[in-house]
Amino acid sequence: MQIRPLQQSDRKIWETLVNQYADFYKTSVPDGGHDNVWQWIFDPDNSFWCDLIVDEKDNPIGFTQYQLMHRSLSGSMVCYLSDLFVLPDCRGKGAGRALIDHVIDFAKSNNISNVRWLTQDYNYAGRRLYDTYSSKSDFILYSNNV
Repeated sequence: MQIRPLQQSDRKIWETLVNQYADFYKTSVPDGGHDNVWQWIFDPDNSFWCDLIVDEKDNPIGFTQYQLMHRSLSGSMVCYLSDLFVLPDCRGKGAGRALIDHVIDFAKSNNISNVRWLTQDYNYAGRRLYDTYSSKSDFILYSNNV
């Protein structure tokens, strides 16, 4: 497996992976959502990135998207791992761990002392992996659509 930055030529596979990721979380990408995120990824002034993990034949098997986030209580930046997805047939082979480690390495190389992420309570397989990095926090997410 190898991790590489998303390229302009990856649009179709990226959309497919993002849609499968949305399906896993029982949601969908709204009209225009793909276009907006695609712009963030390729905007050099936006601190939002997407990397693919590919198999030995260069077939994409997953992705991660991450961004910088201000943390007001410390006056510093944290890296927010906003999205992590591996194709179901490829899970349990180290791809998810490799993607998380990749984001952690990014944070370290940019002197960012914290990487954080969220998952659904029912994502038991993912949580087994995430628990090897840290204990789950005591925070509860509130989300209000306006």
